[in-house]
Amino acid sequence: MTNRRNILIAGGKTGGHLFPGIAVAQALQRIQPSVRILFVGTDAPFEVSTLHTFGFDHAAILAKPLKGGGAIKKMYGLAMILVSLCQSLGIIVRFKPDFVLGVGGFSSFAVVLAAWILRIPTAIQEQNAIPGITNRILARFCGTIFTAFESTRGMAHNPKTRCVGNPVRETGPRKDVDTSWLSDITPQDFILLVTGGSQGASSINQAVLDMAPLLADTKDLFLILQTGAADESRIKKAFQSLEIRARIQAFFHNMPALVEKADLVICRAGAGTISELAVKGVPAILVPFPHAADDHQTVNARSVADKGAALVMADRQLSGQSLYQAVMAIQSDQNQRYQMAAAMKQLARPDAADHIAAHILQIKEL
Repeated sequence: MTNRRNILIAGGKTGGHLFPGIAVAQALQRIQPSVRILFVGTDAPFEVSTLHTFGFDHAAILAKPLKGGGAIKKMYGLAMILVSLCQSLGIIVRFKPDFVLGVGGFSSFAVVLAAWILRIPTAIQEQNAIPGITNRILARFCGTIFTAFESTRGMAHNPKTRCVGNPVRETGPRKDVDTSWLSDITPQDFILLVTGGSQGASSINQAVLDMAPLLADTKDLFLILQTGAADESRIKKAFQSLEIRARIQAFFHNMPALVEKADLVICRAGAGTISELAVKGVPAILVPFPHAADDHQTVNARSVADKGAALVMADRQLSGQSLYQAVMAIQSDQNQRYQMAAAMKQLARPDAADHIAAHILQIKEL
């Protein structure tokens, strides 16, 4: 194709929605370097800073969740939908997208709906086995539904549905990030990567903190912990007195590269996280977020554990002792790690972003 195309990607706020959109954007640029991409979402600091780091343009709209709260909150939410719809129509008229992709999150609702009103081709991408309310509604309007799971609830038998897997980011962002500390890791190290997601998870952070004294005598171990902004200072201060080799940060922009280095990952069970684990073939201890809508993270986690690729630990069962026992059991059994890694690799669908990008660009798919 010779004409430059404008592509709008809507949604975000959390990494679970934002990173698949970034993966598709990277695939679009790789396939057609002249493509022009605009992300539309919220003004959440994480969303804005992440897109800036990856070098993508971003526009914010006012958007509120579509459910929850009393009558007054629901009326306010409805008013915000009307406001965000008007904002979305304005952005679309100015940007003139050839295609609009919704990647979930409440900020994608008005944008995809506005595109439908203006008869612009649309698609949504659903990361989880149980769709969120935004994508459940948008499934009625959009032209194509891309799913990660064959059995995605309510979408599996929709003729518009295509199961391609979850788009996974390339190894790193376009802008430089500090990786000098990686030289502290030796080839003999068992690398334990812990992340509660883009915003962190206080329960996982606390369990790791409680486990830390038990790890003090563990040889050749390096801990990488993504805490989220709220817990970074507290966790760093607590670790100062512990003789554990570790790197602790609120957020790592090169997470895919760290996953690739890890021997074991402790994390939530968001579909995007699981997809990155699968592409890299890394075993995991999955701790589903207990308040996820429809408990979809537990469904995600069980689908992986049933294949022998991960262990599942309920958030309420988390403790320093239980986590330590699980980590040590996996670290000490190399055969188990290899079997879990192989099982995880079998779940990988590394071409998801390319398939979606090819559809958007209207070229022959891979």
